Amino acid sequence: MLLTISTTHQPATELGYLLHKHPDRCQSFALAFGQAHVFYPEADTQRCTAALLLEIDPVRLVRGHSSTIKQYVSDRPYVASSFLSVAIAQVFSTALAGRCQQRQELTQTPIPLVARLPVLPCRGGEAFLRQLFEPLGYSVSATGHLLDEKFPEWGQSQYYTVELQHTLPLSEFLNHLYVLIPVLDDDKHYWVGDEEVEKLLRHGEGWLHTHPAREQITRRYLKRQNYLTRAALTQLTEQEILDPDQAQERHTQEEAAVEKPLSLNQQRMNAVVATLKNHGAKRVIDLGCGQGNLLKILIKDSFFDQLTGVDVSYRSLEVAKERLDRLCLPRNQWNRLQLIQGALTYQDKRFNGYDAATVIEVIEHLDLARIEAFERVVFEFAKPRIVIVTTPNIEYNIKFENLPAGKLRHKDHRFEWTRTEFQTWAKEITQRFGYSVEFQSVGEEDIELGSPTQMAIFKQYPKEGRSQKAIRGIKTSSN
Repeated sequence: MLLTISTTHQPATELGYLLHKHPDRCQSFALAFGQAHVFYPEADTQRCTAALLLEIDPVRLVRGHSSTIKQYVSDRPYVASSFLSVAIAQVFSTALAGRCQQRQELTQTPIPLVARLPVLPCRGGEAFLRQLFEPLGYSVSATGHLLDEKFPEWGQSQYYTVELQHTLPLSEFLNHLYVLIPVLDDDKHYWVGDEEVEKLLRHGEGWLHTHPAREQITRRYLKRQNYLTRAALTQLTEQEILDPDQAQERHTQEEAAVEKPLSLNQQRMNAVVATLKNHGAKRVIDLGCGQGNLLKILIKDSFFDQLTGVDVSYRSLEVAKERLDRLCLPRNQWNRLQLIQGALTYQDKRFNGYDAATVIEVIEHLDLARIEAFERVVFEFAKPRIVIVTTPNIEYNIKFENLPAGKLRHKDHRFEWTRTEFQTWAKEITQRFGYSVEFQSVGEEDIELGSPTQMAIFKQYPKEGRSQKAIRGIKTSSN
């Protein structure tokens, strides 16, 4: 059983610091079911690969009291399974917890990582494999294997050679593998009890409660034991409700107070609505709709045929529904509107099929490590014809008298971009996903500082013209 983890982070040998395993040594570790060996097939400043090799003792498994395996001959010594998760937890325990005494800052740094699993059982097939990893932002490569090469008519087996690529902190990478490998195998080699719920919640912290497949993940991880599954899902639901709770609402009010003298929110909404109409977008999905500020305007305009609001916070969706209910619109108007819970960093088929997606003052709330996943969800998977993104211009912040120097407009903002940073990001989107982009200022524009809000309008190239996007260039209406 083999797992390799590679990086091209510079210098690549810093992977040894993160894993607490020196690249110049081959180390072995005794486990209850055999031995684990860690070695580095390659280790230089350009590329470094760490290999975790497990040697499973089938006799010890059958004779062991803690194992549910009773057959000497099985696939367990050769395929990635719960044995590999246990090995990760024991051999890479410090890296899994995100600790590194010598380079603690490195543990929080997103680095390019590639995991390769030569034989991974995927009970549910390649589609389920992708359903688990792609919403987390991974690029997935999977090669299936025949049941028997001598008898190809027997068809495909459930085993795949899998490569997973992502840029994120190593601890997150290992936690994803720890949880999802046994989920794909849909089995565990040991008895599952109450302590497994705690393990799942600990290793799933920060990502599992908003994962589109969280119920399937939870059920499989806990070996389909209903009472354990219910207990875990109850706690995950509580996390989801509490995350964006009262503090988030308070911070949003503080941001509104900063911008209120400029009536900036109303100017943003007017600019977005005008842009949607100018481009004939009748089916609109508002990604990160919050409490429904934009939807309140759009639902009152008969120009729009279909409206969907998406937010990760159930609380925000409840407030949005209450605010929309107070509009007292005719019943047939409500048929155009739906509110759905979802995360913008997870692929979701419900996001597909719209003329336009609006992302209003949202991206600055995402961790920078999650931006790439957001980009793929919107521009690669959902692929609306028009995407409108607005975000604060940090250069303008010095003009807000009630905003302390050096502070961002909202306490939940992970960053705020300058005009150059925003336009650089937007232009990279056009090169990768087949869109052009125009920039528009929102609010009163200062000659030196620009406008308080910056807006990018992405337009999808017609299919026949996408290959010419580099020639056609990028449209820019203002700096």
